[in-house]
Amino acid sequence: MMDKVIMAGFGGQGIMFLGKVLAYAGMTTDLELCWIPSYGPEMRGGTANCSVILSDEEIHSPVVDLADAVVVMNQPAYERFKSRVKPGGVLIVNSSLATTDNKREDITIIEIPASEIANNLGNASIANMVCLGALLPNMRLADWESVEKTMEKLTIKRPEFLQGNLDAIKKGIEFAN
Repeated sequence: MMDKVIMAGFGGQGIMFLGKVLAYAGMTTDLELCWIPSYGPEMRGGTANCSVILSDEEIHSPVVDLADAVVVMNQPAYERFKSRVKPGGVLIVNSSLATTDNKREDITIIEIPASEIANNLGNASIANMVCLGALLPNMRLADWESVEKTMEKLTIKRPEFLQGNLDAIKKGIEFAN
């Protein structure tokens, strides 16, 4: 079994951290994984995307042509990556910063106001974690428990960030369900 995910947005929106959380969650459950970051030349404010592959068997290629799930955090990411969701897959759109048009009928589209939810939680920078929460119910190999363990490890030096991130993920899960 394999989950292939693409995440994209502006640099500074936490796209790489989102991918890292997903990859580390796979590590906590002894999965094979591949995490490939791609930064635009401008870094913060430019485009950023990454792909993550989680698998319970050997991964033969790190290339993700068509993904099981795509998370887009803004309009340029939506325009660029909406066609990269395989039929039957899921597209998670931060509807605070992107509008969907020409909707595909062969995929599930979850439009979540992630930036608004993050603002309501008191921290605009956790919109990426809200989107992670919306993604989790659509994953086969990553779940709440593995992500929670991962967040505990990743915030060990900054424990004040743990609860806010976990709350954001929970809000995303609630929205997706």
